Amino acid sequence: MTTLILTHEQADFDAVASLWAAHRLHAHATPVLPRRVNRNVHAFLTLYGEHFKFTETEDLSRHRVDDVIIVDAQSTSSVKGMNAKTRLTVIDHHPLNGDAASGANTTLLIERMIESLLPISPIEATLFLIGIYEDTGALTYLTTTARDARATAHLIECGAQLDIVREFLNHPLSPAQKKLHDQLLNAAETHLINGQPVTLCAIDGGDTGEELSTLAHSIRDTLDPSALFLLIQLSGHESRVQLIARSTVKNVDVGAAASHFGGGGHGRAAAAIIRNQSLDDVKRELLTILPAHVQPVTTVAQIMSSGVQTLSPDVTIREAATRMQRYGYEGYPVVAENKVVGLLTRRAVDRAMHHNIGAQPIRSIMETGEVIVSPNDSLDHLQRLMITHGWGQVPVVENDSI
Repeated sequence: MTTLILTHEQADFDAVASLWAAHRLHAHATPVLPRRVNRNVHAFLTLYGEHFKFTETEDLSRHRVDDVIIVDAQSTSSVKGMNAKTRLTVIDHHPLNGDAASGANTTLLIERMIESLLPISPIEATLFLIGIYEDTGALTYLTTTARDARATAHLIECGAQLDIVREFLNHPLSPAQKKLHDQLLNAAETHLINGQPVTLCAIDGGDTGEELSTLAHSIRDTLDPSALFLLIQLSGHESRVQLIARSTVKNVDVGAAASHFGGGGHGRAAAAIIRNQSLDDVKRELLTILPAHVQPVTTVAQIMSSGVQTLSPDVTIREAATRMQRYGYEGYPVVAENKVVGLLTRRAVDRAMHHNIGAQPIRSIMETGEVIVSPNDSLDHLQRLMITHGWGQVPVVENDSI
């Protein structure tokens, strides 16, 4: 009986690590490298491939394939020997329905290896750790779970070589990739869709054969939108547009957007090849459909406190302290001539009273500035203001009224 382990094309480290981990769990199954892998994956396998007995797609026999285990994907291209009777088993951390089980697919397989008491060599642990770190941003992406952290701890205990991990996570772009990267950055347009910043980069990539998913990661990390869509016109024997999408929030489902164009993926990462449409047409169509796949953000209006009280800058610190004690407020907007001129915090008042300067006006201790938000602003915008200005409370203003 023949069993193969397959993953998606343009495989990243999570996909390739999943291939090998699945092979360790199913020793009778053959792990098959896709025809295309990411550039940093290729470099790793060039140096350390002797430790991993992967089979190239071209080297498969034509024997009937009875079973296929698909990792880090919901589907994959058929290979020699597959037919309608081939049984499929999917191991993917992004189920079709529901939230992701883990930030990286490798995590799911490491958990099974731990349960099975399978030993992991240092070089295997290194590959597995790169797979988890690459898909979770070294455990910093919002998709990261405690399961990912526990898996990485186990891999470090198994001797994962962090110097190798660091080398391949920060693999430099090739000159051709750098050129495309700069073109994409220069073409970046950010659109506010249902309150979410969505960035589109549309360029003519010519006949480039460069691996593009690394560029998506790099540009996403540079611009930090809620979602990123790369649209690259490719020439060759037929004109086509490559769509690569990444999302950093649950509110934007890039997989659904890609499926509109005949592609696939999941909520956080997706791709499509679009034929018989120009770059401009694809861009217009994408902007038309995106609102259906972007959920509105939570706004300031949904969390703000109403019935706000304000103070004049001429009120004494002692009067402000009395009001704070009576009403239990931690801060007051300071308003002069119907304009926010500052914020008075309980901490500043308590400090002033401790130094016996309660007779002074609050203008002497308030945090000055007109830092305000509107009810329709997003929580992300509010948070950025709070961090930038150090204000723990921010007045909400609409039509010149608090």
